[in-house]
Amino acid sequence: MFVMGNFIRSIAIVLDYVLQIYTYIIVARALVSWVNPDPYNPIVQFLHKVTEPVLAPFRQLTGTYRTGIDLSPILVILVIFFLRSFLVQSLYQLAIRLG
Repeated sequence: MFVMGNFIRSIAIVLDYVLQIYTYIIVARALVSWVNPDPYNPIVQFLHKVTEPVLAPFRQLTGTYRTGIDLSPILVILVIFFLRSFLVQSLYQLAIRLG
């Protein structure tokens, strides 16, 4: 059973890193949006392509276009913090019990 515990622990570690990196990407996109970037810049295009599929549904929920303030990055970061504290920690606890 310890092999399964190690496998789940590895999944938890990778998921934690991916969520942390995605948080940094969302923060970078929010910061770049404040300076009116060149839309043809490859970095700006990358940030937009990677974050837009996640931010768009949250933007529809918050009504950004009515208020003019985009709260979707904050909401997505809160969801990521929830996933890191609940899902990743649950996977760690499951791995400990199996190990």
